[in-house]
Amino acid sequence: MRRGRFAPTPSGPMHIGNAFTALLAWLQMRHASGTFVLRIEDIDGPRSRPEYARLIVEDLTWMGLDWDEGPATDGSYGPYLQSERLELYEQAVERLQRRGRLYPCYCSRAELAAIANAPHGLASEGAVYPGLCKELSEEERRRKAQVKPPSLRVAVPDHSISFEDGMAGVQHVPPGALGDFVVKRADGQFSYQLAVVVDDAAMGITDVLRGADLLDSTPRQLVLYELLEATPPSFCHVPLLCTPEGGRLSKRDRSLSLAALRAAGVPPERLIGYLAYAAGLLDRPEPAQAAELVPLFSLERLSGEQIALSEEALALG
Repeated sequence: MRRGRFAPTPSGPMHIGNAFTALLAWLQMRHASGTFVLRIEDIDGPRSRPEYARLIVEDLTWMGLDWDEGPATDGSYGPYLQSERLELYEQAVERLQRRGRLYPCYCSRAELAAIANAPHGLASEGAVYPGLCKELSEEERRRKAQVKPPSLRVAVPDHSISFEDGMAGVQHVPPGALGDFVVKRADGQFSYQLAVVVDDAAMGITDVLRGADLLDSTPRQLVLYELLEATPPSFCHVPLLCTPEGGRLSKRDRSLSLAALRAAGVPPERLIGYLAYAAGLLDRPEPAQAAELVPLFSLERLSGEQIALSEEALALG
């Protein structure tokens, strides 16, 4: 059976762009008679807040989206909050260490900032780390450890990465374009890349449908699937909703949040209908319930380009 998921970060109220991705991920699984999982990715303590996690549940319920496994729902792959899965991430780090795939990095913020000003590798993943700490001797590591606790970087295999995305098509990353990346920060926090791979593998996720802004994260995640000897899911990165000017939606823009729409008395069917129209599932933006869209779901109807919101959408509230 196919298994998909929606895995939001509770760092602010969900906006209609988040709702667009959630709806498509839900429709994909309901159309395939698969299992839909809700996972809350809350390991970033300073950014994640419990009240936003509760708001996510309320917003999805208001939209008419249900889940087979997730917070407050029975399931065989829980817990469904990342903050309660830290032991699994530590086990993965230990496994990578035993295989000699990790090394400590003592680079200062100033050194990393200098790297950040270098030519970038993948568009959204920043500059390629040049391996400053990769070949340090044990004595050098001991001296540096007295000054600064290290982060842990994965030594990326020196081969190309290729995969076929459900929307973007075949993707190819040449050797050396990824750079060794951090899987555990110096403060002990696990990286998004590690946590999402461990969770998707442990939860048996077969299909990952998410926003196009995460397309560049996929090659690094595929490296971790390889090193952890896990089977990667199929990926599909759907276009982002943006402002009429092409700007990115932000959780800081409360006027576009689902909470604001609910407070303004907007019927959920109005939002669902507009999102379905933006996705190409409806010919015009008319009220619809999520369940009515299941037979209409098709990624082939969806454009690969980002979707500019109309003034009508911005005035939903």
